[in-house]
Amino acid sequence: MFEPQSYAGALACMVVTMLCWGSWANARKLTPGFRFPLFYWDYVSGLLTATVLLGLTLGSLGSHGRALTADLAQAGAGQLALAAASGAVFNVANLLLVAAIEVAGLAVAFPVGIGLALVVGAVSSYGIAPAGNAAWLFTGVGLVVAAIVCDAAAYAMRERGGVEHTQPAARQAARKTAKQTRIPARTRAGQAKRGLGLSVTAGLLMGTFYPLVARAMQGEHAAGPYSAAIFFAMGAALCALPANGMLMRWPIDGGKPTTMRAYGDAPMRWHIWGAAGGAMWAVGATLNFVAAAAGRVGPAVSYAMGQGATMVTAAWGVFVWREFRGAPPAARWLLAAMFVLFVAGLTLVALAPLH
Repeated sequence: MFEPQSYAGALACMVVTMLCWGSWANARKLTPGFRFPLFYWDYVSGLLTATVLLGLTLGSLGSHGRALTADLAQAGAGQLALAAASGAVFNVANLLLVAAIEVAGLAVAFPVGIGLALVVGAVSSYGIAPAGNAAWLFTGVGLVVAAIVCDAAAYAMRERGGVEHTQPAARQAARKTAKQTRIPARTRAGQAKRGLGLSVTAGLLMGTFYPLVARAMQGEHAAGPYSAAIFFAMGAALCALPANGMLMRWPIDGGKPTTMRAYGDAPMRWHIWGAAGGAMWAVGATLNFVAAAAGRVGPAVSYAMGQGATMVTAAWGVFVWREFRGAPPAARWLLAAMFVLFVAGLTLVALAPLH
């Protein structure tokens, strides 16, 4: 199977992870009007298909390690079950995070959810398989968390200041619309509380899935990274059947229920983009597991580097989707601080295995 034989190779895998995890959401941008639970069916199918294809290709070629079939044959049932459980946990966390963004907005959901996931995932993964300089690693993690907070603050400032930076006529119309659609204070407080609860739950679960994968790749009958990725995707797909079905019928984001008929009525390009988004995330996850299996890197460093995906997502939003066009200057300064903090934090994380 393909596995990096040097730290440079493992670092390249982690960088690809960061790019894939930070870019898959563009598929969501390209499916306007497609409710997320419906989009998620295609996402999960792409996730499962891509992990199997990667296992049959990269996981079966080369002269290093065991081929996929041999690895599956020797892997312990407990390790494979842990990999499947990690996929189920990730699936629930992902659904809850999206719901939290819908209810509370990016400014609450991202720093609470992703920041908490990064801390929980990095600390617990390091406890399972310590590798690299702990001081460098966790200082880098702290800088990445600070970058995520800056990112969320910039989004919040954009939302508050967007009306003030429009043209006078448009500003007046926007204020009139906002006044007409103003949500009562009690309702806003209830939404904030629900959004915060969803964010915390999503963050805890998102930080828990990776240590389960790390445990699956440990022990006498450890699963290899490609086998772990396939069972991870299987766990996510099996969990999606009841979990996503429930979200279709009882949305927790305040939206209306939807049906599989709406899924069938969606344009084919939406289904293709959904599957492509899942496949892109799967490529990043598989290569991240491959890097984590490298003894010098370890799961904590690999996971922390992968969470640099938030910077990639922000870059797409700023430079391609122009989400901050017309935002106040302070928001742009926060974005600049975010990129600086991310680069500094990820540099420390990347150097941790070398010290």
